[in-house]
Order: sequence, then C-alpha cells, then structure tokens
Amino acid sequence: MKQKDLQKAEFWIATILYGIALILLISNTGNRRHSYEYYHFRNNGLTFSYLYSYFLPKLFQYSIIYFGFLSLNFLIIPKLIKKQQSTLNGIFLFGLFIIMGLVISICKTYTEAYFLLEYDDTQDAYNRVFFKGFSSSLWIIIAIAGYVLLKEFVTYLLEDHKKTEGNQNQIKVDIGFGLAFWFVGLLLWVSASAPFEVIIMWTLVILAGISIAVYALYFYLPTHYKKGSKFRRYVLQILFAAILSAIPISLITLMMARDDEFAAVILCFHFPTQLLITLPLAWYIYKSRFTNSNVLTSLRTELGKSDASLSFLQSQINPHFLFNALNTLYGTALQENAERTGEGIQKLGDMMRFMLHENVQEKISLTRDVDYLENYIALQKLRTSRSADIVIDTQIDEQLNNFQIAPMLLIPFVENAFKHGISLQQPSHIKVTLQTKENTLYFDVHNSIHIKPDNDPEKLKSGIGLENVKQRLALLYPNKHELIIRESAKEFFIHLTIQL
Repeated sequence: MKQKDLQKAEFWIATILYGIALILLISNTGNRRHSYEYYHFRNNGLTFSYLYSYFLPKLFQYSIIYFGFLSLNFLIIPKLIKKQQSTLNGIFLFGLFIIMGLVISICKTYTEAYFLLEYDDTQDAYNRVFFKGFSSSLWIIIAIAGYVLLKEFVTYLLEDHKKTEGNQNQIKVDIGFGLAFWFVGLLLWVSASAPFEVIIMWTLVILAGISIAVYALYFYLPTHYKKGSKFRRYVLQILFAAILSAIPISLITLMMARDDEFAAVILCFHFPTQLLITLPLAWYIYKSRFTNSNVLTSLRTELGKSDASLSFLQSQINPHFLFNALNTLYGTALQENAERTGEGIQKLGDMMRFMLHENVQEKISLTRDVDYLENYIALQKLRTSRSADIVIDTQIDEQLNNFQIAPMLLIPFVENAFKHGISLQQPSHIKVTLQTKENTLYFDVHNSIHIKPDNDPEKLKSGIGLENVKQRLALLYPNKHELIIRESAKEFFIHLTIQL
C-alpha cells in the first residue's frame, strides 16, 4: 500500500470509529436510567442529567481524542521522526498534551461528580480528577506515538526489503507485522479497560505465536518442503514447538501473577491458538511464497531466453546488411567513377555508425531509424539509377515527433524488396510508404518479384531477414502490431502497423 493510500485508510477508519462513538452516545439516550453513571449519581444523592452529566462530556472527550489522533498521526509525530521543525512540533506536542488533559479532566468533573463526594477536601478531590485526566492524556499520546513509530518501522522494513532481497530482510518484515498486530490488539484491550491478566495473556500468546511462525517459515518448512514430508509431520513439529514455548510462558505467568490457575488458563488459550491459527497461517504463507518464487524463477528464465534470442536475432541482421552494402558498392564502382563511389561510401559510413552506436539500444528515436532507412534506399538508388526500367518510389513522412522504436525493425522489409524486386534486365518497381498517425506507425512495402537464374548464388539462400523481424515483433510488440504479407507470382506486398 502506498503512503497516501495508507493515510486515507487511517483517516477514514478513525472518522468511522468517531462517528460510531457519536451514534452510540445518541442511541443510549433512552437507556440513561440504566447506565452505570446513573446509579452512582443516585446512590450519592446527586441529580443525573444525561445531557450534562454524560452526553456532552463524552462528546468533548471523543472529539479531543479524534482530533488529537489526526494531529499526532499525520503532522506532529512524523515531522519529529524526520527532524523537521523539531522545536515547533515539540511545542505543538506539549500544547496538545495540555489541551487534551484539560478537556478530559473537566469532562471527568461532570461524568464523575459523585467521585468528588468521597473526599473531605474538595481541592484534593479536584487534584485527583485532574491527575487522572492528564494521566489519560499522556497515555493516549504515548499509545498514538507508539502506533506511528511501529508504522514507520514496518514501512522502513518494507522499503529495505525492496532494496535488498533475502531471508534476513523478510524475517524483519514478518516480525514487524507480528509486533504491529500485537500492538494494535494491546491498544484495543487497554482502551476497553481490560484486566491486567488479559493483557499479559494476549502478550505472551501472541509473542509465542510470532516465534513459532518464524521457526516454521524459515527453519522447518524449507527443509520439510524439499524432502516432500507429509503435512502430519509438520503438525507434530508445531505441536512440539508449542509445548516447548509453554514452559517459559508458564514461568513468566507464575512470576508476574503468582497464580497457578491463571497459568493454566493461559495455556488453555495458548495451545488452541498455535494449532488452529499459527499452524495453518504459517503453512499458507510459506506455500504462497513458494509458489510465487517458482513462478518468478520461471519468468526470469523465460525472460533470459527471450533476451538471448533477441540478441542473437539482432546479431544475425548485421552481417546480412553488410554483405548487401558491399555488393551495392561493388556494382556502383563498376558503373561509375570515384565520385559516386565516394557518395556511397559516405552513406555507408553513416549507416555503420548507426549500427555501432544505436543498433545495440533497446529503443531509439523513430527519426534516426527513418534516416537509416533513407540512407539505405539512397545507396541502392546509386546502383540502379542508370536503369530507366527500375522505378523506386518513396513516400516517407518527415518525423517531427518524439516516438521511440526498436532499431532495425523496418530495414529487413526494404532489403527484401531490393533483393527480390530489382532486376537490371527486366522492368522493376519498389514503393515504400511510411507515416504516423497519433501513436501508430503505418509502413508499406510493395515490390515486383523476379525469378533468379539458376546460376545466381542467392537463389538457394532462403534468407533470415523476414523471419528475424517476425520474431522480434512478437517479442518486442506483443498484441501491439499487425503484419500482413501478400505474395503473387509477380508482386510482393507487406503492411505493418505498430503501436509506438
């Protein structure tokens, strides 16, 4: 969960709880004569007013706690942790403590007015009420601060886990979540004014469950899974761990409570909790992680294969181009003087620079790829310019956008057109069109076909250009491209669209 999403969830949960508390206050109006405070007021000879003796004081108490939580959780404590305006936020924290203490104390003088009659000295009674109010304010601030610190700790563990994978980091995250669960439960017990024995039982049982879960996830289950052991052995192992953990739980309980019956009660909760909750939960977590790990390993293997295949396909294209370019320069040198040959070599140099510097990148500017395409066509025109029966028509739009494309995707189609569509003895034609609309590239190549003579060494070579580009398109643009190939006895046509 992102930080903003967590803050929204915290805000709405706190607001909903605040709203529920207000609804309960309003709904209890009809039952005011059966309330705990009503009997205390009547027994002490005081008049009980639900509005002034209960509703309004509780309303102010709930409101100050609600706004105190929002201030501490979203503003004061986070800034103190990050050491931002520490002095100012320290003053705000102290001010909030004073305001919250005063509001709670004053509210208690109304809800616990009967308490003041138990003391002969009125000032002493008020001192005790205000002491309880400020004590409550302090404990509320400590509880909220503890929650924020624990939340920041868990966030830190998650960020650290993302940076460095490993069992040690995952153990920290799991322990952090376990402690967060324990702490939230502790706050609920304290807010419900639960007996001290219940808090001890909650703490000991949950901490034992965290220890058993860590043992199962990182020490027993990895070996258990590798050996293919049965689930029954896992159950026996967790039962044995629960029995071992019961020894320190019993000793701690006897030291703190000095009550044999209470120790027996804790053990009655301990064993069902570990066997019915910790055991299946640890099994489910490990099984899910094991499955996800296998899927991730499989995906990485397939990705490695795809990368290797893609690199191999790219490496195959380069020699194919080089041979075509050398053949072109050879034909030009036979037909023309050094000026034409120099022009061809210059264009070849530009193309080779492209091959060396940009062909190795995953994505390049569409403008650079089109420049390479136009250089290749211009180089081929040098070879065929003396033949009036050869028509080469290009309609390539100027690219003024910032589109990116995988290099060397378009050139194989043009190479194929010149390889099979040009004949110096027969009429030939090639038409290349390229345009972009919105984020889609439209590329068409239309050329004539000439059957090569039997003594042509290229006749028996099937070529790898088109097959390579098909595989690269499948790897790089899955479900984002369309390639249509049409062939007749005398013509060859391809239509390619790519969503860039």
